[in-house]
Amino acid sequence: MKRFLTACVAAIIFALPVWAAEMGDDGLHKTHWMRDTFKDLREDLSEANAEGKRFVIIIEQRGCIYCKKMHEEVFPDAAIDSFITDNYFVVQLNMFGDVEVTDFDGDTLTEKEMVRKWGLMFTPTMMFFPEEVAEGLTAQQAAVSVVPGAFGKGTTLAMLHWVKEKGYDSDEPFQKYLQRRLSQ
Repeated sequence: MKRFLTACVAAIIFALPVWAAEMGDDGLHKTHWMRDTFKDLREDLSEANAEGKRFVIIIEQRGCIYCKKMHEEVFPDAAIDSFITDNYFVVQLNMFGDVEVTDFDGDTLTEKEMVRKWGLMFTPTMMFFPEEVAEGLTAQQAAVSVVPGAFGKGTTLAMLHWVKEKGYDSDEPFQKYLQRRLSQ
C-alpha cells in the first residue's frame, strides 16, 4: 500500500506544470522569466543583447481569458518554459496600465497610451525585436514579428525558434516554417 501511495504522489507531482504563474497586484500573470525593468525599450534591448538573449514584449490585460490559457496551458510546458528562460528577455506591459514606457523613438507614454500608439488591440500580443533597432523607429516599426492572440504549444514553440533562428530574414515565411516543423 505504501508503494502505491508513493507512486500516486509521484504521478501527481510529475503531472503538475513546471511552474504556476502567480497573479500580480495588477491582475496580470507573473512568470519567473518576466523582467521587471524601467520599461525603456532601448535599455531593455541593450540588456537583452548583453545577456545574449532576444528581446520580446508581451502585452496582457486583467481578466484576459487568452492570457490565462497561455499561462496555464502553454507557457508551463517544460520545453517552452526552458526555451524562453534560456533565449528570451521578456518584458510585460499592461494594455490598460499607467506605468511609463519609453519607446525606441524616445517617446514616453503610459502603457495604455503606448499600446494605442502601436495600434495593438488584442491580448496577449507578443512583439519580438531584432538585436539592433534603427534610430527613430517605434517598437511597432522595429518588430520582426508581432503575434496577437493565444496559440497552442506547437505554434508557440515554433515561433520562439523561428525568431531565435532569424527566420524572418529568410525566404521561408513562418507559416511554411511551422508546417515543415510539424511534419517532421
